[in-house]
Amino acid sequence: MGFTAWWYAWTHALLYMSPYTYSAIGIAISIGVSVLGASWGIYITGSSLIGASIKAPRITSKNLISVIFCEAVAIYGVIVAIILQTKLEATKQPFHPDSMRAGYSLFASGIIVGFANLLCGLCVGIIGSSCALSDAQNSTLFVKILVIEIFGSALGLFGVIVGIIMSSQATWPAAVVA
Repeated sequence: MGFTAWWYAWTHALLYMSPYTYSAIGIAISIGVSVLGASWGIYITGSSLIGASIKAPRITSKNLISVIFCEAVAIYGVIVAIILQTKLEATKQPFHPDSMRAGYSLFASGIIVGFANLLCGLCVGIIGSSCALSDAQNSTLFVKILVIEIFGSALGLFGVIVGIIMSSQATWPAAVVA
């Protein structure tokens, strides 16, 4: 299969894909990629926290706040996925321009939320790792780094807000009464 035939097949498939499929993919990306970001951040933070607690066992309990911030990223994805799911409506005109716009807006909203939360999870994980390591060395640094971690966590909220604003364009056409 040559490149031209391959390109035609993919563009044809994407052009004639149901807006419900785009919506479902957006919802799946919203929750799936958000959970990936949270798990990656927990991995980064947790490994540093366990390693640093060997030198200073006192840091274990108070540095769990970093893990909680990472878990909040997954919760953001779940909340947005529920909001996007409630935007789906049945219609007898799946390829109507309003249906296509609704499907694309839910897809784009899911992508924005998913990838914003992926990067937020990484950001919070790296800052949480630094917080655990520096707290093990000097306990006065904990609150200062925690403030920076809160700002990093706000990035995920920005993605949620933009995703909700984008999903407000999802209006499905009314059913045709015969």
